[in-house]
Amino acid sequence: MDEMQNRLGTFHAELGTLKRKVKELLEENKRLSIENNQLRQVLKRERHAPALQQDVTEQTPAEQLQASGQASQHHDMPTSAVGEGYDNLTRLYHEGFHICNVYYGHLRTEGDCLFCLSFLNK
Repeated sequence: MDEMQNRLGTFHAELGTLKRKVKELLEENKRLSIENNQLRQVLKRERHAPALQQDVTEQTPAEQLQASGQASQHHDMPTSAVGEGYDNLTRLYHEGFHICNVYYGHLRTEGDCLFCLSFLNK
């Protein structure tokens, strides 16, 4: 009877270990699926970017000068507290990654993060 009880205890422990492993694998699969979809969206955006650049090259020289003049005027403006680093963090957040100090670099799986949003609003 004691031997059966020991075997049952061992089986129960193995079953618990297997359940945890299956749960971890399912979570990783979900995370990788979300990341894969986000990378596909980024790839689609990058594929459309050359088409937009091609539209710019089809502009007349006067239109190109006007556009470059507007760009240089925008570039000459003094940068405020919001700079290139802030833009990069915003882009990362919109691509689905945490930018807060709690989960920095991890994939956001459950929508918006209040820590990240409060950081962006500073």
